Formats: sequence, structure tokens, C-alpha cells
Amino acid sequence: MKNLILFLGLFLFLFSCKQQNATKEEMIVEDIIEDVKNPSLDGVWELISFYNYEGNNIKDTILNNVNNRQVKIFKDGKVMWSRRAPADKIDYFGYGSYETTDSTLTEYLEYGSIAMLKVIDTMHIFNFELIVGKDTFTQIDLGPEGNRIFSENYVRVKD
Repeated sequence: MKNLILFLGLFLFLFSCKQQNATKEEMIVEDIIEDVKNPSLDGVWELISFYNYEGNNIKDTILNNVNNRQVKIFKDGKVMWSRRAPADKIDYFGYGSYETTDSTLTEYLEYGSIAMLKVIDTMHIFNFELIVGKDTFTQIDLGPEGNRIFSENYVRVKD
């Protein structure tokens, strides 16, 4: 009888431990799914590549030149980006606010580098198609007919 009680007690203990581990795994999966369902751009991002499109299909991929590093920072509705371009000795940066939906990114630039101010004088609202993953995002420039033209592809900068 003692052996039966001991066996049942051990069985219940092991079963409860296994159930708890499964719950933790499920919670981790749910957290990952939740991150993708409700992605946040808040953080620091580095440009890693560009896509050129033909129609709506990727025609080619261009890796970002390490000498032209570009970083974007999103925080509390504000955006700041900068790009180093030592070859032509022109620095680019811009600052403003942004809004996102599930599939769009809109940046409202307020000021920037001398080169960027020339662009901002004619156009200060930039609309993009947005695709966000857990640690990646892509902003896609659309042509007048709504076709994809090119994209900038970013990866989240980790500590």
C-alpha cells in the first residue's frame, strides 16, 4: 500500500512539473506571437539592406555599405535618423514625428541636415508600407500607382 501511495505521489508530482513546463513554453510562444501581432518600433534600428522591386517582386538586394552606416531611433512618437556618407562628405539626418498602423509608417520630418532640409522644403511627409517582425522592420516606398519601388530593411540594435 505504501508503494502504491508513493508511486501515485511521484506520478502526480512529475505530471504537475511537466504541465508547468508546458505552460511556460506556451507562454513564451504566446509572447512571441504577441510581439509580432502588436510590434513596436520603439528602439534603435540599423539599416542592413535595400530591396529594389520590379512590379511587386524583389528584383535585387543591395547590402548596406558599412561606411555609410544608417541608424533610426523611434521613441514615444518621435523619429530621428542619421546616415554617414564619408565618400561624398555629406551627412544626412532628419528628425520629426511618426505614426504607424498595422501596415503603414508615416514620418513627418521637421528638420534635418542641410541636404535633408532641401528635401523637407518640398516634401516633409513620407509614407511607407510597413512590415514589422520581432527584431526587423522594412519600410517600402510605393510609386504613384501603389507598386513597390524600393525598401530599406532594418534590424534592431541590441545592447
